[in-house]
Amino acid sequence: MTEQPPSCVLLADRHHGLAEGVRGLLDTAFGTVVMVADEASLLEGAGRLQPDVAVVDLSLARDSHLAWLPAIKQRCPGLKVVVISVHDEQSVRQAAMRAGADEFVLKRSIATDLLPAVGRVRAERDVQPSPGAAPRAGDRVPGTGS
Repeated sequence: MTEQPPSCVLLADRHHGLAEGVRGLLDTAFGTVVMVADEASLLEGAGRLQPDVAVVDLSLARDSHLAWLPAIKQRCPGLKVVVISVHDEQSVRQAAMRAGADEFVLKRSIATDLLPAVGRVRAERDVQPSPGAAPRAGDRVPGTGS
């Protein structure tokens, strides 16, 4: 596997102490790590920075709704989102994935699971064509039988 070039990650968590620890992990894989602590800053930062990946605490929104997730995906269609959470219930994971999360990592497993999850979403981003991009050799074109 080839090493990914340095890129930008947006880290959103309102718990500063944990965010600093997560930032330390992400610093090993990204050229730039930008931290935000609220939903408005997440949406504004994503639109302005166009990061490769966003790592977002599920409890970022105080009302516990996932409205930020489809909003950020609409603002940045190619953005990959890794949701982190203390909640290990399957229903919470499923709700995050249905709302548009690309990966879900439990906070208790961040040290072992976050960087592999980020690597998977970065690899997915690298192989998916940009919206509106011309098909590449070997791409299937719907409706043409190829």
